[in-house]
Amino acid sequence: MFSLKSALVLLVLWLLISGIAAYFQNGRRIANSVWGGPHINIDVGADSATVEYDCASGVINGPLRMDGDGHFAWRGVHRMERGGPVRADEKPAEHPATYIGVIKGNTMELTLKVAGSDAETFTLEKGKPGELFKCK
Repeated sequence: MFSLKSALVLLVLWLLISGIAAYFQNGRRIANSVWGGPHINIDVGADSATVEYDCASGVINGPLRMDGDGHFAWRGVHRMERGGPVRADEKPAEHPATYIGVIKGNTMELTLKVAGSDAETFTLEKGKPGELFKCK
């Protein structure tokens, strides 16, 4: 028959296996870091990421996770900006956005999808600041 010791061992094993399964189901979290490339910069924080483009910006809701193969699909918002003077109280319109891609080593391929616009793909490198040419 089962003893108290056997029951405790089974309970510990069950908790350990449940924790490991939950970790792999949720995927690996992207560490706080900067990713950059031509026309884009992403600053990954603990709970979200900020995205800056030449003439736009965005926020990715997080924490950011990827699967075991490095694939991800994140949701957030995208804001178009424009050159010229901007009123102090003017806020750009926010549009729902999907950020889809893959991370392999220190390289990220990211495709931005915003409703009503063509998808744009960027290549970013971890630890490298973005090369931005801001609207004037």
